[in-house]
Amino acid sequence: MERQGLLETGQKITVTEGLLPSNYYYVIDPALAMSANIPFRYRLKSREGVVADIVENARGFYVTAEFDEPEVDMKK
Repeated sequence: MERQGLLETGQKITVTEGLLPSNYYYVIDPALAMSANIPFRYRLKSREGVVADIVENARGFYVTAEFDEPEVDMKK
């Protein structure tokens, strides 16, 4: 997320899925924030979630969202 105040903790969100040759990516609608590239095996099944946290650092604002998904071990 580039600017402060676009999202709030606890806010319900929807995401749009994008497809790259070897990954997916997600955009919080309407183009408020974008995910990193996500490997195929970690594809989201749900498109609605809730903003859990927003952190600001030198590179910008980072949004953490929670989705009703089965738990996946990202370290595999």
